[in-house]
Amino acid sequence: MNKNDGMNYAPKGTKIKKVVDKGEFLFAAIGLDHGHIYGMTNGLIEAGGEIVAVYDTDLEKVKQFCEAYPNAHAAASKEEILNNPSIHLIACASIPSERADVGLEAMDHGKHFFVDKPGFTTLEQLEKAKKKTSETGLKWGIYYSERLHVESSIFAGQLIEEGAIGRVVQVMGTGPHRANIQNRPDWFFDPKYFGGILCDIGSHQVEQFLYYAGAKDAEVLHSKVGNYHYPQYEKFEDFGDATLVADNGATFYFRVDWFTPDGLGTWGDGRVVILGTEGYIEARKYIDIARDSTSDHVYLVNKDGEKHFECYGKVGFPFFGEFILDCLNGTENAMPQSHAFKAAELCIIAQEKAMRIQTDGQMIHK
Repeated sequence: MNKNDGMNYAPKGTKIKKVVDKGEFLFAAIGLDHGHIYGMTNGLIEAGGEIVAVYDTDLEKVKQFCEAYPNAHAAASKEEILNNPSIHLIACASIPSERADVGLEAMDHGKHFFVDKPGFTTLEQLEKAKKKTSETGLKWGIYYSERLHVESSIFAGQLIEEGAIGRVVQVMGTGPHRANIQNRPDWFFDPKYFGGILCDIGSHQVEQFLYYAGAKDAEVLHSKVGNYHYPQYEKFEDFGDATLVADNGATFYFRVDWFTPDGLGTWGDGRVVILGTEGYIEARKYIDIARDSTSDHVYLVNKDGEKHFECYGKVGFPFFGEFILDCLNGTENAMPQSHAFKAAELCIIAQEKAMRIQTDGQMIHK
């Protein structure tokens, strides 16, 4: 796992808990455009799933995937996977604008779908997915990895559930990323393909806000995007932020950017600060700068004092096992479908409402 490269950051768990026996849950991968497919695959395998097939038009990507997962058969076509009745789920990390179509096709063939974020780049795609899941009863999971695959983020949620900080009043999230532009594909620089910065990496932030605040909906009050540093990519956005208020009164501010400096020991100093009526929590997800290069630090302050928790290797990643069981049993323990879709909807709305900051400091509505 390369801590310096967010696109290929693929966590592996140390607290392994298989929820199914061999042969009970088979899955395949279609679309390898983003390295998150490796994190998605790791999580499902650690929970007992078996990767049996893979397809992508890029044969080099398929070769690398099969080297990482020797049990994956390189399918000759997408249809070979879709028409295989033994496969329960399709995992997908294709170009973001193409992901929804893969999901619709998967469900038309009776398969659950697990897709990298952003799950959608338009509200029209989202509405089609809502209709399809309603018609089929199948699961459309979205890999919001900055909460689901980060032990400090999971532990922060557990503290909130235990009442450690009372009612959540406000959440602040930061999602800085290292650009590594020399290693990025062409689609990375065009919002037509990735949805824009608030839709893309902002989706992590919106999802965690809804989860930590216990909210079912929210309103986007204000959002903006800009391109400060990459004029050679005219349509690219290297900065974005937004303010939201939830249906239960909790408020949210988040910032995402592509400005991680080379001197940082990881691809991004992602953090979340959660204010409650009886205390607050800070999760330092990937590093505790200038103090500890390890990941997953949680700080809690409440009536009992100040506490620091080192979470790496101690919490695990329960989402994947719960999601597999949800697919098999028709339950909703990993993540309600409405929650996954609402986070996707709000980040698209934030993107569509965003004002674009010009290099001269002026703002214009997009």
